Amino acid sequence: MSLRLFLAIAALAVLPVLGGWWTWKGQGPLRQEATVLVKKGTSINQVADQLEREGVIRSASLFKLWARTRKLQLIRGEYTFTARASLADVAGKLRRAEIHYTRVSIPEGAHAWSVQNRLKEFVPEEVFWTLWKSPRLAKAAGFEQAESLEGLLAPATYRLHHAMEPEEVMLMLVEAFRDQVRPELEGGVLPPYETLILASLVEKETKLPEEQPRVAGVYKKRLDIGMRLQCDPTSLYARWLLGDLRFTAPLVADIRRSHRFNTYAVGGLTPTPIAIPSASSIEAAKAPLVGKDLYFVATGLGGHTFAANLRDHNRNVGVYRKEIARQRKAARG
Repeated sequence: MSLRLFLAIAALAVLPVLGGWWTWKGQGPLRQEATVLVKKGTSINQVADQLEREGVIRSASLFKLWARTRKLQLIRGEYTFTARASLADVAGKLRRAEIHYTRVSIPEGAHAWSVQNRLKEFVPEEVFWTLWKSPRLAKAAGFEQAESLEGLLAPATYRLHHAMEPEEVMLMLVEAFRDQVRPELEGGVLPPYETLILASLVEKETKLPEEQPRVAGVYKKRLDIGMRLQCDPTSLYARWLLGDLRFTAPLVADIRRSHRFNTYAVGGLTPTPIAIPSASSIEAAKAPLVGKDLYFVATGLGGHTFAANLRDHNRNVGVYRKEIARQRKAARG
């Protein structure tokens, strides 16, 4: 056999190997970054076909062969692939379960409509409102008697991905509440769920930790003597429940509205919390500072002024109105 013929045969033998190496290690067909969702129950064959169909890889067959050889265990998740990612890069990312997460913050003081807006990428709006009234999720949070999930989510930053089911997302939030918040509601002057409700009212009235026990004390004293709480944020919550989603200060119509969540119209606490309370609001609701105070009003400067009687309260209201008028005049100037 001549040397030339030998080299030709050797080249022919090497070509398939080189072709396979290039298919595995060479640049892939993807022209721009792409995201692929691996849903629960998705098979290797389905993922391989999906990757080829969406232009991430050239050969689904080669991917399937590799996956079976390596006994790939698919981890459900959201995977992001860069432009021109090789088949080896794609396979490696799936093998290492390099899931792309989105951080979503649920802050203290957030109410249902705020939570829905923050989760809209992961929980469709109609599904959200159905799950919001799920008895199963309320039970998972530790309060099976709750008519909604208002207040039953832990304030935190969550790592979510788009392959998660909507109910799974909501369950993550209520389980965090059950583990982190629910135990902190024990041992107060009110039962745990009522403590949570009171804490939510305090949270929406003031963010100042030094004021919160005093605000809680005013409400507790009013509960004790049978006086209506007259909490402005509850009148807003009633407005929103009726579909009027203007997020403005309460109007006279809001305060006068007959609604079971409006504490100007009905006695006692609201049927559910009206927001997610902070840890300091919960502590205030567990141990309200009950004294002579029966009224309070904003100062217009970030805090509140408290009073034991209506005469002093009306004077404080007058001071507040003068301060607001001064601020408006300064703004116009």
